[in-house]
Amino acid sequence: MLQRLPYLLSLLGILLLGPVWLPGQGSPLPTDDEHYELLRRLAIRYGYAGFERPATDLALRPVNRAGAVRLAKTYLERYAADLTKTDRYRLQRFFDDNNEWLALPPLAPADDGDRAAYDLGEAFATASEQSPLYRQQKPLLGLLYPTPANLLEVNRPDFYLRLNPVIDFRYGKQKDDAEDYFYNRRGLRLRAGVDDRIFLHFEILETQRGLPDYVRQYRNRFGALPGAGFLKTYQLDVANVQNGADYLNGQGYVSADLTRHVGARLGYGNHFIGDGERSLLLSDFSNNYPYLELNWRIWKFHYRNLFAELTNGPTRATPTGVPLTKKYLAAHHLSINLGQRLTLGLFEAVVMNREDGFDLAYLNPIILYRTIEQSVGSPDNAIVGLTGRYQTPWRIEAYGQFILDEFKFDELFVERRGWWANKFGYQLGARYVDAFGLRQLDLVVERNLVRPYTYTHRGLSNYTHFAMALAHPLGANFRESLVGLDYRPLPRLHLRGRLYLIEQGEGSADRVVGENINVSHELREMDFGNEIGQGINYQNTLMTLRGSYELKPNLWLEGEYISRNKDSQSADRDLLTSVLNFGVRWNVARRDDGF
Repeated sequence: MLQRLPYLLSLLGILLLGPVWLPGQGSPLPTDDEHYELLRRLAIRYGYAGFERPATDLALRPVNRAGAVRLAKTYLERYAADLTKTDRYRLQRFFDDNNEWLALPPLAPADDGDRAAYDLGEAFATASEQSPLYRQQKPLLGLLYPTPANLLEVNRPDFYLRLNPVIDFRYGKQKDDAEDYFYNRRGLRLRAGVDDRIFLHFEILETQRGLPDYVRQYRNRFGALPGAGFLKTYQLDVANVQNGADYLNGQGYVSADLTRHVGARLGYGNHFIGDGERSLLLSDFSNNYPYLELNWRIWKFHYRNLFAELTNGPTRATPTGVPLTKKYLAAHHLSINLGQRLTLGLFEAVVMNREDGFDLAYLNPIILYRTIEQSVGSPDNAIVGLTGRYQTPWRIEAYGQFILDEFKFDELFVERRGWWANKFGYQLGARYVDAFGLRQLDLVVERNLVRPYTYTHRGLSNYTHFAMALAHPLGANFRESLVGLDYRPLPRLHLRGRLYLIEQGEGSADRVVGENINVSHELREMDFGNEIGQGINYQNTLMTLRGSYELKPNLWLEGEYISRNKDSQSADRDLLTSVLNFGVRWNVARRDDGF
């Protein structure tokens, strides 16, 4: 019963909403939605001058669609004359994908970011049909594709619905590998709203993969695969796949606004906290999980609470019919806008393992978790973090994160002997849009560093889900530098490149050095002398180059080249990977294996 308490409380809140007029958060943009790149680009280029900066933080993904549409409409209204043909095309595509919210007005100089949503006087989806941004076309068979982006669309005063298919198919060759590269993902996505107060999202995705060699190594080591839960072996002779993976996954949630500024969501999915390519706090690298989410968007503050149920280990380690071992996450993040350029945030999380389920003490949405942890005997893994973002006047945004798991002051600042429990990490990065005066060329540079044993704990309370990291894919004991570029020389053409330079130390079956965060820190090799890269050190250079062309809304033709060179102190761990693949993608973001 205690395991279900957060979800029961959420359902009770929804039932108690009564007759209050609630515009709702709507179904949020998925954490990997490609429109975040557009919204971030516009915010860096134009800032927030001339209108009230929205409390909704784009670094707290998923972000509600209504707030994102209002921000996009604001930039279109204020900077239409300066927008390039590509930006205008991408904005219209964004409006097509979120057309149930087009009746909402742009942000105003003294707008609180939510109030105008209450003053429409009629249903949002129906009113949105009157917007000049709402595009219609002659439906196929009188029913399909009444608008450019939605296979099936229904707008009524008391109900709206959007239904779309999902396809992501790729095939390629791997140099000096017995297996081919193969990716076949398909499914359905549906979102709907009832009475403009209850909002639903559902998706189901079936995937079969022929894996690159380094991803096979990851699966064999951890018994898990990024973005997946239960795994089955997959073979397909026609595609030369003998040791592939087959898995079924999905997302779903119901959301509602409890008040004008407080919303709740009960779901099964994932989250991402941060402005970077990576996150040291919480990322969407691992599998989906059941959660209860609360959002408080008031004045200059965006406060998010997250309560989730996690799975401790991989499904392959559990016999069929035996329940998987559960643990629980309670986390919150508070961001505040300081002026028009600076945003600061505070993060706190705790992972707990209880035989009787979720600890009720952690349900308090505003108390510090470290206080609770100490009051219940300190059995849990508590983590704190800081985030920051600053938009300069030169189309450059600087951002960063700091994560602190444990530390001892004297050992960190005085003795400095490599104490094992000085567990922390940081991220520093910058984005430059329209770099060097070339329109549509956007650059990103980022540095990530995490000390050994960070995120680890005794027992089962490590910062993982399905044996995969909840934050950075590499876990701990690493340094990483990355450089990325995105260039759109034509509205439909996207050229993307990423270069990762990674240094990490690995352990072995009889040696624990702090990179595998599934292993208890009580099994550590030594108390002192711990440094980043300890163990079997390796250098990894990973480069991905991709070209994508949009044939029609959300339908992309793509070609990609992957080069990965792992150079280890132990020669038997060296691995050189080279993959060339081509594919088609429809109504879904691309998932990369960047580790």
